Amino acid sequence: MNSFNLANPVFVAYAIAASLMVLKIMGQGWMTVYRMSKSDSGLVSPEDLQVGAFNKNPRPEQLEVNDYVDRSRRMHRNDLENIPAFLIAGLLFVAVDPNLIWAQVLFYGFVIARLLHAIAYGTKQSHEMRATFYTVGSVIVIYMAVHVLVVMIF
Repeated sequence: MNSFNLANPVFVAYAIAASLMVLKIMGQGWMTVYRMSKSDSGLVSPEDLQVGAFNKNPRPEQLEVNDYVDRSRRMHRNDLENIPAFLIAGLLFVAVDPNLIWAQVLFYGFVIARLLHAIAYGTKQSHEMRATFYTVGSVIVIYMAVHVLVVMIF
């Protein structure tokens, strides 16, 4: 358990990257709420059409898909599909005592790839551009998981 403390620069790099990714997940959720509030639409459940502080004038059309809101919701879902794997693989990677520079490249590379993916998605870039950034992040996570297995087996 010596690897998991702030005296280990690899763990520090992981903690920074992981914290940024947790903030990305949570921030995207809040962005979706902001967009729902701003557009007064994009609600998802019938019970959302009750009068309340958030929805003073409920209308059935508020349940219709609104791309402005739904794009943020899809970005949030994409984060939830990808970032947890990084959090787990990255922590396991720290445990096998990797080279500091290589760990920083992988951790911060994942963060940059996810942020560029979000920018590409948020600005309606092509699927190919989004897929490029997704692929970079995915390969990083796969590499870390395989690296851990190789170190543990051999």
